[in-house]
Amino acid sequence: MKLHWSPRSPFVRKVSILLQETGLDAQVTRVRSVAAIAVPNAELMRDNPLSQIPALVLDDGQALYDSPVICEYLDSLHDGARFFPAAGQARWTALRRQALADGMLAILLVWRQERMKSAQQQLPAWLAAFDTKIGASLARLEQEAPSLAQDGFDIGHLSVGCMLSYLDYRFADIDWRAGHPGLAAWHAGFAQRPSVAATVPDDAGA
Repeated sequence: MKLHWSPRSPFVRKVSILLQETGLDAQVTRVRSVAAIAVPNAELMRDNPLSQIPALVLDDGQALYDSPVICEYLDSLHDGARFFPAAGQARWTALRRQALADGMLAILLVWRQERMKSAQQQLPAWLAAFDTKIGASLARLEQEAPSLAQDGFDIGHLSVGCMLSYLDYRFADIDWRAGHPGLAAWHAGFAQRPSVAATVPDDAGA
């Protein structure tokens, strides 16, 4: 299998952590692919017309995207505990947490783009809206911190952990831990997992 990959993408990191956790990492060849918003990557678009990463190309040439689809596919290839619960409340909780974390990441990516503009180009209403949505989402996750700590480790946990780590990486000026002690304690444990330590973003990349 071939994985279109970048060292700084939080969505790619989700896939990389799952590969580490499931022992599938050696089965994937990584291809460094730049996916800039304003510059479509023609090579990447042969496999993903959206010019987005991650994209996983299977041995038969079929391409899968994006991270939720790739992660669920990879979860079907190993014999260990499943990251995607098969049915019942556990499945819907895991998928809901993944959706919340992925939605927060989508906001954070656009928020970062806006913050990188000059002060004259920035849209204050957008910045305020991003701040409000992320704040509300962190408050919701803080409410769930006790159950996060008790529910094992599935795709919901993995997604929330990657999102919080991205906050640390790209929004270091925002002290998200303030007011969220339960979530901060949970994330400290997440960061200690070998799969997480092995996938820390590489500042040598782009």
